[in-house]
Amino acid sequence: MREASPLRIIAGKWKGRTVSPAPGLHVRPTAGRVREAWMAILGPRLAGATVADLFAGSGALGLEALSRGASHVTFVEQSHRAVGVLERNIADLNAAGRSTVIRGDAVAHVRNLGGARYDIALADPPYDQGFARQLLALHEQSPFAAELWIEHHAMEPVTPAVPAVQRRYGRTMLTSVRAPSRGLAMRPARPAPARCPSRPALCALPAVP
Repeated sequence: MREASPLRIIAGKWKGRTVSPAPGLHVRPTAGRVREAWMAILGPRLAGATVADLFAGSGALGLEALSRGASHVTFVEQSHRAVGVLERNIADLNAAGRSTVIRGDAVAHVRNLGGARYDIALADPPYDQGFARQLLALHEQSPFAAELWIEHHAMEPVTPAVPAVQRRYGRTMLTSVRAPSRGLAMRPARPAPARCPSRPALCALPAVP
């Protein structure tokens, strides 16, 4: 589905502000009511949190998290065109100081973290392409966030191997799993790799074939 109209930030510092939609036939924005319910579930846990917005598109999820008090959001998006829109949305909200944009494959990004990194990871991948199951499997093997939330089609066979919270909103399902509490320490952001361009907030990662 194409993001056809501006997306409105629901609550927090930037309540009522709009962000531009990301272009592309394969970009499907999180519905406003689902995003509102999602953020309401997270509630005060967003305050001061480090957040990953995986398959970020326009960045609406991560920007909503920043609006509600997250300390920093890392946006991961593979589409060059979507990254351009994402960067403009961040600039329009003067959020560059609390944002990192990585152009690359979201699954590869979390696979390469090698352990817990974020307080909260939010993922809204394309439906029915197996990304939800991949993320859950990677998180089970090596937790990359204390708390992982994934939006997926309600009929997609997603069965976490660990206890999970699942909430359904029409055809949409939110699935959440937590990392084991013992022995997890959140790691600071890695230094930008040498291949990053001059803008330190934008790093290009190779896509996964």
